Amino acid sequence: MKFLKILIGIILALAIVFVVGSFFLPKNYTVNRSTMINAPDQLIYKNIADFNEFYKWNPWAKMEPSAKVKFSGKPMLPNHLYEWKGKETGSGYMKILTVTPNRLVDMELKFFEPFESVADTKFEITPEGNGNKVTWTMSGDHNMISKWMCVFVSMNNMIGKDFENGLKSLKEQSEKGI
Repeated sequence: MKFLKILIGIILALAIVFVVGSFFLPKNYTVNRSTMINAPDQLIYKNIADFNEFYKWNPWAKMEPSAKVKFSGKPMLPNHLYEWKGKETGSGYMKILTVTPNRLVDMELKFFEPFESVADTKFEITPEGNGNKVTWTMSGDHNMISKWMCVFVSMNNMIGKDFENGLKSLKEQSEKGI
């Protein structure tokens, strides 16, 4: 009986630390990466805002080309939708919310599996020198579990390399399309 009381006490203490501790952890996150692309802004914009083109350089599509995908809506306009379902990439969608042609694509990224989450994803295209600087940003709110996960591995470390690989592929696709 004494063992059971101690065990319940330990479990209760851990639960309290988990809940109270989460109030002191970051509520949200932002990850961004940039690259220079020597291609016209219209071409870069099309490669981002047309999900048929986006799919060709998307790092997660390359990771699991067997995932089921579906595109709907008019490319390069709000409500253009890219849905996927895979064993490695889970399931979710990206939907264009707003655009500024050749400058900005703002999307909602929603995951259903392996865990539910929503993030704001932006691509900004800025003229710089003879090319264009492309900045890919993702931001969102942490839930209690993701707050604790990020104590051990930050979102920046989890997806930063994917952003770098994706921007490298976007650069290659855009520069060869000139």
